[in-house]
This record gives sequence, C-alpha cells and structure tokens, in this order.
Amino acid sequence: MDNNVLRNIALSYSPMIDRQRSVVATRLTVSALRTGVPMQADQLLAAIAEVWPEGGARVSLNIMSETLLNDLLRATPLSNVMIEIPSFIACDPANTQALLSLRGTTLLLHGRPTSTLPRELLPCFKYSIIDLADDRRRNEVPGEAATRPARSVGFIQSGVRTVSEMEASFARGAVAILGWPIEDVVTQSGSRAGQPDLAVLVELIRRVDDGDDVDKLDAVLKRDPALAFQLMRYINSPAFGLSVEISSFRHAIMLLGYKRLKRWLALLLATASKDVNMRPVMYASVRRGLLMEQLIANTGDEEIRGEVFICGVFSLLDRLFNKPFHELLQTIPVPERVYQALVEGTGPYHPYLELTKAVETETAPVINELAEGLLMSLLEVNRAVLGTLTMAAQLE
Repeated sequence: MDNNVLRNIALSYSPMIDRQRSVVATRLTVSALRTGVPMQADQLLAAIAEVWPEGGARVSLNIMSETLLNDLLRATPLSNVMIEIPSFIACDPANTQALLSLRGTTLLLHGRPTSTLPRELLPCFKYSIIDLADDRRRNEVPGEAATRPARSVGFIQSGVRTVSEMEASFARGAVAILGWPIEDVVTQSGSRAGQPDLAVLVELIRRVDDGDDVDKLDAVLKRDPALAFQLMRYINSPAFGLSVEISSFRHAIMLLGYKRLKRWLALLLATASKDVNMRPVMYASVRRGLLMEQLIANTGDEEIRGEVFICGVFSLLDRLFNKPFHELLQTIPVPERVYQALVEGTGPYHPYLELTKAVETETAPVINELAEGLLMSLLEVNRAVLGTLTMAAQLE
C-alpha cells in the first residue's frame, strides 16, 4: 500500500445497497487533492487488489481526477472492479475507442448525458448512476427525457437522503442505491429498534459451544453493534454486581464467562431483529469502529484502541435505538472519552470520529483538513481506510 498515488488522493467509501438492503458492492471514491500531479492507475489498482482480490466482493471506482481516470481506461482492472465513467467523457468521440477496448470490464455511466451517447457504446454500460435531484429536475422540464440513456440500461440511484426517497427509487425501478440514509429514522412502523442480528447470535452460541477462544468471540461480536451495546449494558448493570468499568468487548466476554454468555445469548435469540433496514446501519457502525481503531493504530495502546473502537461502533446507536446519546449512555458507563465524543462532541476521540464520518461522504480537501488537524498525512489515512475495508471483508 506504500505507493505514490496514495500520497496525493483521499479515499472515501459508501455501500451500494439493493432493495433487500443487502450490500452488493462498495463504492470507493478517489479524490485528488492537487490537480496536475502525475498519478498511475496501476498503483491504485494494486492497492485495491489487496482489499478486493480477484473473485472477491465487488468494488465500484468513482475517480474524481480526469488524469487518473484516463490512465485507468488504459489499464486492466480485475473482473470484480467496476469503473464509473462520467457522461461527458462517454459522450466525447475521442474516448470511444478506449471505452470499447474495456468491454471485459463492467462500466457504469455516471450522470445523464447532455448529448447523444454513441450507439456503439450502449452495450458497454451495465448500469447508469443517476442522482435523485437530477431525476427530479428532468421530470419537471418538458422535452428533457430525450437525453436519457436507453431503458435497457438499469439505473443506480445516488443522492438518496431519506428512507421514503429510497423506497420511491426502488419503486421506479432502481437496482440499487448509493449510500444509506443513516441520518433518517430507519426503524419501520412496528419494528423493534436496536435488536441484535439473528445470524450473529446463532454464530456466537455455536462458537461458545465449541469453546472458541475469546479473540474469535470478540471478532464475531464486533459485527453487531446493537448486540455489543446490550452486552456491555447487561454486564454493567447493578444486578451483575461489578464495580469495574468495562472498556472493551473482549474484557466484557472474559468477565462474563462462557456459561453466563451462552445463557444471555439464548435469551436474546427469541428477540433478534428481522428489520432489514438495520443491516446497512450496522454495516456503517462496524466500519466506523474499525477505521477509528486503524487511525490510532500507531499511536495508541491496547486500551485506547478498544475505546476508540467502541466510540466508532456506538456512534450510530442513536439511530439503532431511536434515542439520543445522553439517554442511551445513562444505562451503560462507557469510558469518559467515549462519552465526551458521542454526547458532548468534545474530547480527544472527537476529531477521529469527525474524520471517520468525513471518509463516508466527503472529498479530498475536507478529509485532508481533518487529517492535518490530527497531524496525519493522506497516505496514513488512506492506509487506514484500505486496512479497515480489508478487515471488514474478513469479518463478513
């Protein structure tokens, strides 16, 4: 991962989610901090291949540098790498041959063309990516429909901010949406917010039965922030009789013991959530925890790494439980620095949380500014991002 291209770009990511709320691919946005800096696509592809090897999960590359994108069009990506082509580039006849030579690569047309797309290029694109705001504008302006891509090309919706917008996009035929409206209330009417995932519960029970070591149980628990939160609330309850503060999931498992852990998991099994809307939020929570842990990997000790992981994983609990943090954290004595970051927006972990959130949505200038505030380089942040995505893929 130590190559020149990672020094001059900022990486951000978001999930590509289908109508079943399953994550079908990861969108990796590559933003250049400075224009005119030579960047080689083969270095970027080499870094990506470490996270998404041949035959692995799919990744869609959204390249914000025209220089890097032009170099990428002349490279040979792995079969699971999709490339987003801005519509203005696709409509330029000068790029037709380069795009035709990529027939073995999955191409996504990014944005509605403002002019006619060359007919021979239509088979090259599997999907188009259409922003919701652009969809609305087109519907309001008579005669604009003529510039839309052929209906044979399915579309992926970007710019979705609410659950209702997401549902409307799927109703119009979107095959997937980019990102997830985590700022919106995700619990459906009648669903039980904050309930643990059934598959994670079953796997934990099986591993406890098999006598797996604490590290393996901890790795499974990290995939379900709602379950992790409930475990820490339970073990810190007056009924449990502990006077020590629990600072990590691993610590909680060791104190609880296998026998009591299995009993507690069995009780939760009957109340596991079946709400599919929770899946992408849990996806984001796990990655936040892993990224915060990666960002301080070279500067923090084991206790700090455990705390920042909890901070990242718990940063969406207000969405999972539909309650404000100051109420949620009254039921569990989290470390003071975690409380400061989540409730007060202060403390030493808050800047790392802000950088972690920026990696989900922002581009190079914002990410670079937040990184500089932490005395980190873009290379260090990009390494942490790629390391996070590698670890998340291994967890799943």
